[in-house]
Amino acid sequence: MRRIAPFIVVLALFLTALGRDAFDDWVAQTELPSVLPDTSVEVRDRDDFLLRAYTVEDGRWRMGINIAQVDPRFLDMLIAYEDKRFFNHAGVDTWAVLRAAKQAVLNGRIVSGASTLTMQVARLLEQSGTGAWGGKVRQLRVALRLEQVLSKEEILELYLTLAPYGGNIEGVRAATLSYFGKEPNRLTAAQSALLVALPQAPEARRPDVDVQAAKVARQIVLDRLVSTDVVSDEEARTAHLESIQSERLPFPSLAPHLSDRARRVSPERGLHHLTLSGEVQKQAEKLAAKSIQGKAENLSIAMILADHQTGEIIAHVGSGGYSDRAGRQGFIDMTKALRSPGSTLKPIVYALAFDQGLAHPATLINDRPVAFGGYAPQNFDGAFRGELRVDEALRQSLNIPVVLLTEELGPARLMATLRKAGMHAQVPGGAPGLAVALGGVGTSLEGLVQLYAGLAQGGVTQALAWQMGQQAGVSERFLGASSAWQVSHILAGLEPPKGAAQMRVAYKTGTSYGHRDAWAIGFDGRYVAGVWIGRPDGTPVPGAFGGEMAAPILFELVGLISDEAVPLPPPPPEALLLDTASLPLPLRHFKGRRAVFQAAPDAPKLAFPPDGARLVRSEEGLIVKVRDGLPPFTWMANGAPILRRVHTREAQLPVSEPGFFELSVIDKNGRAARATIQLD
Repeated sequence: MRRIAPFIVVLALFLTALGRDAFDDWVAQTELPSVLPDTSVEVRDRDDFLLRAYTVEDGRWRMGINIAQVDPRFLDMLIAYEDKRFFNHAGVDTWAVLRAAKQAVLNGRIVSGASTLTMQVARLLEQSGTGAWGGKVRQLRVALRLEQVLSKEEILELYLTLAPYGGNIEGVRAATLSYFGKEPNRLTAAQSALLVALPQAPEARRPDVDVQAAKVARQIVLDRLVSTDVVSDEEARTAHLESIQSERLPFPSLAPHLSDRARRVSPERGLHHLTLSGEVQKQAEKLAAKSIQGKAENLSIAMILADHQTGEIIAHVGSGGYSDRAGRQGFIDMTKALRSPGSTLKPIVYALAFDQGLAHPATLINDRPVAFGGYAPQNFDGAFRGELRVDEALRQSLNIPVVLLTEELGPARLMATLRKAGMHAQVPGGAPGLAVALGGVGTSLEGLVQLYAGLAQGGVTQALAWQMGQQAGVSERFLGASSAWQVSHILAGLEPPKGAAQMRVAYKTGTSYGHRDAWAIGFDGRYVAGVWIGRPDGTPVPGAFGGEMAAPILFELVGLISDEAVPLPPPPPEALLLDTASLPLPLRHFKGRRAVFQAAPDAPKLAFPPDGARLVRSEEGLIVKVRDGLPPFTWMANGAPILRRVHTREAQLPVSEPGFFELSVIDKNGRAARATIQLD
């Protein structure tokens, strides 16, 4: 017997070991569900502030999280209430199972559960129920296997990601954002207690469904935690008094257009960091919505604010509202839409003219009627200013002087400069004409802001960036430093719009043909901004002017980031700072290639009859009129003098025969004007 006893002991130990090994093999062979659940794609700002999140495929809010993002006090409360031996058991709490069994036997019903946090994670991963024994065994097996392949922190993070909180809310981050409007890194005792209570009966205890049920559940958790010394009596009493939000809060949805673009560009990424400032973005979107409220039907707005020293976009607003309210087609990103830029390209024409030595800010240029073949540009108000300085012509945004300069430069040179600045510009028909200087080209707000960022940088390209870590493009000079500064200085001399902050901003406004687009683009020493207002479908907006509608918003936009404008840089050493009289003679007056063939501005001109006129002859003769020139005048018909020394500007020529006549008028200084007419 003495020999058998040791043998029985050894055999028992062997069988026990064999059973244990078989159990371990059974657990090790468990096929686990995916432990990498889909989580919401997130878009964050430069400071890691959540701008926008997207639901997962089944429409649930399920935010990724790690333990470091959660208030440690909440974790203490969760573990103390749900699974106090979480860090000591291997997935199944034997003592909790024995306790639950004993209570069930003594009471004839289940009094308490023995489900560990690991078992709950197993259930959540498999989306299985809790009642059937088969399901319980499966949860036990999965829980034991999870403990073998994951750390306690990883298991806890899965719970924090998957725990149900009512409706389509899963995970503690989605819950705190929805019910408290904040991240879970700092929570009150009352908030933590509610988060502990909700997953046990998420639909019945939802604050947005039954506030009273949520309060009762929170109180149960707090009262039990007092007995564990995790929560003090005073904390529990204070927490009971804390109100509960009865409505779910909306998830952050800032910068929707840029967020959508980030997803399109990198659909495989779950986290996107943008260069935006969340706080400035929020204010910019409020400004956009306010600016078009009560305005013309279907009106939209787009805005960009960027740091032109780095190219990083600080705020980006694609429309006045992302939803399609009031037919405004808010889902369209109007920062990318090609529209007519109106007068916003004029500064580049002037800068090119300065670069080419055609003009200087103090050069005198003539604002007078002019025709280029069949194209006869007019100023916005239809008036002419005569001779004035180039800088004043730019400040007044006159059309004729800039077209004269464009003809001399060539519209192709302007288009090449825009492309060199990194700006996409599309010309209707493909062949640029003189009208490109007045907005006869398709550009976007994003392109214009990039163009002006380069102007602010002294004529060097500055690509806009909207993703953190985005590679900067190769800088290229497209304007001379002196010319860029001269134009910036001219634009900075404009008075701020009526009612706007008195900041020194170099800005230009524009209004496209038919009042379809109202623009304002400008910069100070650090920031560049642009505003577009119009209808997405391109229909006119009667009364829309860039100076009245867009410019005040531009100044508000710049003011969102700074109360005072950052000073513009001083002039570069090569800048020529002279008045008109001190300029070299060729620069005092602008004379393009057409000047060789054109009469002087004050030379006589036939006011009537116009060249090519066909008139009914009269026995009394032909009435003729002359403007400009110096009297006395000599009138001629077909080369023969008819009237001499006429001091009035109207005369009656004794011409009554039918036929063609070449009329001429010669003034005191021998300058002449001619017209060919026909008398019937």
